[in-house]
Amino acid sequence: MTCTKTPTVSVVVIAYNDAGLVGEAVSSALAQGPVVGEVIAVNDASTDGTGPVLDGLAALHPRLKAVHRSENSGGCGTPRNDGIEAATSPYVLFLDSDDVLPAGAAAALVRAAVRHRAPVTAGTCVRRELPGGREVPWVPGLYTPGEVIDRPVDRPELVRDTLCVNKLYDRAFLNEHGIRFPDGRFVYEDFVFTARLLAAAPRIAVTGELVYVWHVRRDAARVSISLDREDVGNWRARVEAHRAASRIINESSPELGRACQVKFLEHDLRMYLRELGGDPDYQAAWWTLTRDYLAGFTDADIEAAAAPARWIVRALRACEAPPAPADLRRLIGFAADPPRLPPPYATGRDGAAVWSDTLPVELDGLAELGTGELPVTVDAEPLGSGGLRILVHDLYGRLAPAGPRSVQLSFLPREGGKPLFAEPAELRLAASGGHWTAELPFRLTTLAAAGRGAGRRGMQAWDVQASVECADGSSLLTSPRPLDSLLHRRVLPSSRYGVLLAQPYRTAGGSLAVRLAPGAGGVMSLVRDRLHRLRRAGRSRVPRGARR
Repeated sequence: MTCTKTPTVSVVVIAYNDAGLVGEAVSSALAQGPVVGEVIAVNDASTDGTGPVLDGLAALHPRLKAVHRSENSGGCGTPRNDGIEAATSPYVLFLDSDDVLPAGAAAALVRAAVRHRAPVTAGTCVRRELPGGREVPWVPGLYTPGEVIDRPVDRPELVRDTLCVNKLYDRAFLNEHGIRFPDGRFVYEDFVFTARLLAAAPRIAVTGELVYVWHVRRDAARVSISLDREDVGNWRARVEAHRAASRIINESSPELGRACQVKFLEHDLRMYLRELGGDPDYQAAWWTLTRDYLAGFTDADIEAAAAPARWIVRALRACEAPPAPADLRRLIGFAADPPRLPPPYATGRDGAAVWSDTLPVELDGLAELGTGELPVTVDAEPLGSGGLRILVHDLYGRLAPAGPRSVQLSFLPREGGKPLFAEPAELRLAASGGHWTAELPFRLTTLAAAGRGAGRRGMQAWDVQASVECADGSSLLTSPRPLDSLLHRRVLPSSRYGVLLAQPYRTAGGSLAVRLAPGAGGVMSLVRDRLHRLRRAGRSRVPRGARR
């Protein structure tokens, strides 16, 4: 067993104008124990109290070294490079000033690195939404705890993990191969760092331990560089970072290069498309930039992508400017996760399924998709005062052979926690054909009470999912699309709360979600949430998406 009491890790913390949070980050690094020989905090010429905070902490903790830059670099790459140069321990670990390392992270990474003689060791990372605390795993299923990847080319899907902070690096390996971050204001700098790392073909060990907690503060007065999406510049920066990363990786391995291209189509492109927003100027600029970049992708790159990404690329290439609003809304909804393609369903002259009559892009490979892969649309509309009518649309006749039999709604708390399940309801084929319907209760007072019983106070926010079970044993899971008639705020009497304010709404991707405000305290929470969202909308013309 490797001893982790020997100082072997330099934790590099970067900070800019983060006096209120950097102390927590530094403390989480120092709390890792003796395995951390030093914490190097690089202050990127902050203009608030970050510098004095770090100096004060350094005076109390001999393991903390504060490095002060005289000029702001404009990005995250340069201060990280400064930290690497200042490091003296065999291993380096990166930490941002608004995130934290969980207890035991450094020791777990070192044990795996030494046991397997691996220059790179990866661990589990979660995105923690604040202030709610909801945690979302980063690239779930990509790694298997305990595995050792001798060569990155053996696992091309590694290109999907672009983070630099959930890994431990052998400092000598970084120096030997000249692996550094791009300097200056280079957004998504870890795309390029990771590309250089993969191109050097290190052995990669995996620990199943949680090693990084990535805090996401969407309502912060000053959002992170990569969350600053006031104009198309953020998308341009992501495109340029991917262009550089793809070139580096492709030069070392065409197979990894192809995987990098596919990752862009299946992840980056869809993420930004589903958050395109309604600003015509932004849409036009985004459309032009995206089409210009996609023109450089080969047919083989596009063919290697999954069906939804292929269809989106072909639709984008077919239109020089954003299409008619109906087609644009369908594209945005289709970029959701999971994707959905609503009616009407059109066919080309040869009878092949196409995107629409106005955009006859062939949906190749549709016949080969399994039931769970079909981009089926499930609509939800009100049924009286306390129920829902669910409509499950057939998709070019592909769903009918499976025999849709029942549908069940589930409610997922946005702040994290276990979902709640409604009773399943029988699906019946509509007389006109083409879709199935079910009627089921939509008792929001019951949902609010269940949330309260689970310890949720104040406003509750729930995402809604629909599971369709079929007679042939197959199933599909998707997010219902609320019809306009459902999107009305309701004030409901409640024996427990006196009053319940309910607001079904449509997410950026077009999915059904519900906000509930039980009692007077809940109503005030809903009002405060509404004010937060209005202020956030005033800061940006488009929705802010995931940093990576």
